[in-house]
Amino acid sequence: NGRLRLSVFRSARYIYAQVIDDRTGTTVAEANSKSLGADGDKTSQANAVGKAVAERARAAGVTRVVFDRGPYRYHGRVKALADGAREGGLEF
Repeated sequence: NGRLRLSVFRSARYIYAQVIDDRTGTTVAEANSKSLGADGDKTSQANAVGKAVAERARAAGVTRVVFDRGPYRYHGRVKALADGAREGGLEF
């Protein structure tokens, strides 16, 4: 469909998100809770990562993405990241 992919990876301590252009195999924008140093619980950190990746993607000219949650269920930290990305201006 021509849209880029917002991919999520969740480890035990951190959460990572990146916007990937599968046609060229490049990462357009990325953010993670490890480098952001966001305070609070893991859910609020995931929300901050979603907002950060949305801001960086919009700076690169991306507004519409496909959400790729991978093997993770859509609740908790993954849902918080998606909500943060929507708040940041990305459309799924």
